[in-house]
Amino acid sequence: MPALDLSTHPGHLARRLQQAHTLLWHTVVSEDVTSPQFAVLNALVGEGGMDQRSVGERVGLDRSTVAEVIRRLADRGLLDKVRDPKDGRRSVLHTTDEGRRVHRRLAPRTARMNQIFLGPLDAGEQATFLELLRRVADAVEGLRGGERG
Repeated sequence: MPALDLSTHPGHLARRLQQAHTLLWHTVVSEDVTSPQFAVLNALVGEGGMDQRSVGERVGLDRSTVAEVIRRLADRGLLDKVRDPKDGRRSVLHTTDEGRRVHRRLAPRTARMNQIFLGPLDAGEQATFLELLRRVADAVEGLRGGERG
């Protein structure tokens, strides 16, 4: 069997894209705060008081990953976990003052990184590319729906 043309395999291209994103993230945005950590901070800056499950759903992280991200952010003093007074089994999450400062510092850097990342595409291609990525990601997440929780 001859070698496959991996340039036609979406998983191979997605891996290459992820490598490029990781390199840009560490170079332009932060070596200390990861992209998933920023996504959680961003969700909580937008709407504090969510529980861990809701945050995971909002940012597209599975249960174990969001738990680890939240633990690391809490350990660094960027968010607080507080028992829900209405439901003791549930904790609600809020960014700390330091978490909001980190978010304010990194948000413009993420915008710059996105400009670089999408730079090879014109404005129309960028919109189409993002829409197609969202559609594929949403479809795949729908397949594993029972896994998140």
